[in-house]
Amino acid sequence: MKTAAAVSGAALAASAGFMAYAVRSRSSTVFGPSVYQGTGERRSIALTFDDGPSESTPALLEVLAKYQAPATFFQCGANVRRLPAIAREVASAGHEIGNHSDSHPLFAFKSAAFMADELSRAQESIAKATSARPRLFRAPFGARWFGLGSAQKQLGLLGVMWTVIGVDWKRPADRVVTRLLHGAHNGAIFCLHDGRELQVRPDIGVTLRAVEQILPVIIDTGYHFERVSDIICSKI
Repeated sequence: MKTAAAVSGAALAASAGFMAYAVRSRSSTVFGPSVYQGTGERRSIALTFDDGPSESTPALLEVLAKYQAPATFFQCGANVRRLPAIAREVASAGHEIGNHSDSHPLFAFKSAAFMADELSRAQESIAKATSARPRLFRAPFGARWFGLGSAQKQLGLLGVMWTVIGVDWKRPADRVVTRLLHGAHNGAIFCLHDGRELQVRPDIGVTLRAVEQILPVIIDTGYHFERVSDIICSKI
């Protein structure tokens, strides 16, 4: 027979496991509607970039234009206010813009009011700079929390996680490319970064090299690129 301590310990472990899933799992919808991949009916992949805009974003736009690859940029409101012209350049190039919060905080243990303010401020800053009001949202660090769902609902935002994340902020380009190629399949959503949180003039050289390397390989294997809203069109 299990002791009370053993039962309590098992319950605590199960509770901790559930919370870890709810907060960080790519497939979790516990704290609000969210997707991590798109339709598997066609050979398409969605490229996404977080933490921009940054002074390095125009260089990334040149690479995407070279391969005619549309993408989705999850932008931080504070960065948009700092670099509104670059935010507009992203939109003018035909890319999709999503909400990535205002100041890129970790939402875990934050209040519902705090999260609502972060999403709202970013939404307004992006709309003011680009005339595009996001319909998609990606939580900073991929962490969701209690009350986030109501903030998303109020602004009409669908959460977007990823199928595979490149870890391009700390890994070399060849390892980023390998990681993404292993996750390539119909409907995959790739997560990379054109900024580094709120850093001014961030070094995204790894990201640029990885994108330059992987785009022709993906295209040569028969895939094409779509914006997130297109690849998940039946879910929004």
